[in-house]
Amino acid sequence: MIVDTALQEREAAGHPIRVGMVGAGATGRAIALQLGTPVPGIRLAGIANRTPGHAERAFREAGITNWARVASAREAEVAIVRGLPVLTDDPSVLTTCDAIDLLVEVTGSVDPAAKVVLKAFDHGKHVVLVNAELDSLIGPILKVKADQAGVVVTHTDGDEPGVAMTLLRYLRSLGLRTVAAGNLKGMVDYYRNPETQRSFAEKNDQDARKVTSFADSTKLSMEATVLANATGIHAGRRGMYGPACKDVREMAHLLPADQMLSTGLVDYALGAAPYTGAFVIVHEHSPLKKVQLAYYKLGDGPFYVFYTPFHLPHIQIASTIGRAVIHRDATVAPIAGPICEVVTVAKRDLKAGDRLDGIGGFCAYGLIDNSAVARATGALPIALSEGCVMRRDVLKDQVLSFEDVIVPTGSFTETLWREQCVRWPGKLSELALQSQPVTFAKS
Repeated sequence: MIVDTALQEREAAGHPIRVGMVGAGATGRAIALQLGTPVPGIRLAGIANRTPGHAERAFREAGITNWARVASAREAEVAIVRGLPVLTDDPSVLTTCDAIDLLVEVTGSVDPAAKVVLKAFDHGKHVVLVNAELDSLIGPILKVKADQAGVVVTHTDGDEPGVAMTLLRYLRSLGLRTVAAGNLKGMVDYYRNPETQRSFAEKNDQDARKVTSFADSTKLSMEATVLANATGIHAGRRGMYGPACKDVREMAHLLPADQMLSTGLVDYALGAAPYTGAFVIVHEHSPLKKVQLAYYKLGDGPFYVFYTPFHLPHIQIASTIGRAVIHRDATVAPIAGPICEVVTVAKRDLKAGDRLDGIGGFCAYGLIDNSAVARATGALPIALSEGCVMRRDVLKDQVLSFEDVIVPTGSFTETLWREQCVRWPGKLSELALQSQPVTFAKS
């Protein structure tokens, strides 16, 4: 049964999918706005946010006027069964509540998000990640743990990896050979920082660090990594090619043909119409089929570009929720171990003793690289960089390795990342596997 029909039947039966959401920032509020409409067959049953006022704002903007403040899973269950959504500052209330069917993780955090996701698995809940920061770092090991728990973990449709993956899967189902996929990006400037992005962030009611990660290539690289790990296709080089062009259809001629045919490519089009969405490139060698594609105005081949001219995470997430619960179908999930990673690159000259400020900060930006290369050189993942202290000076635009930093102790996510590395060792450097985190005083 297709998802829209199944959701309509759940709506008619009074048995909607009950969604708990962790996080009420700009993206979370937009998701709440859409689910609060409500979407047929889906209900926003609860929001957890460490600042309850932000969750209250999300409910109000969604047109939800009545909710219950709860402190336990039992209180939440009683309210939700009565049709009353709940608000809490403790995510475990939602992860352990029997009245929640699926959890949406939309904090953009790493360590706190990882704990929430695993607890949701432990309690039999499917998880939708609107969190490329976490997914690009430990998506493969989370998929293993989801499989062990018998639940679905997936990135979301509407975010670029989901848009590209949905299109790619459709094209594959038609018997077409997909050889490249990626985003449309308006600009990339590695050296943007929270100060340069502050006014834009304030104008759009967003977090300056988050907006910085959009501009400095980090989020782009994380999204491409999520897509690479879900498809098995590679980055052509560190940071991808990102050719500038006027129209996305030009990408058929701008990426290396040999790499598209050998490993496949994740990449992005810079400044190309329609300026938003995602693309997939297919290859066709049959002369007769190329004649047909030319007749339908797709070009002369042998590479052809298909694209979706929009990406709307807050709207399209409903499709991912329905697919996960009804068909146990992940929109975007790793197929095995890491294909790509996002490495840490110095945004400025860094000095011994400097403390790194993580994703979207002043110190570093993230670039996608093939996992085999990143591991062989002991590269430091950008999502593990926050709080690391420089052991020695590193020049601007140099990739940071574990040898360059003192890693703080106590990172739950780093433990999961090391477990992932052991499961899929590749050419991981001895230092990255065996170095012990170091405890240091907080400044």
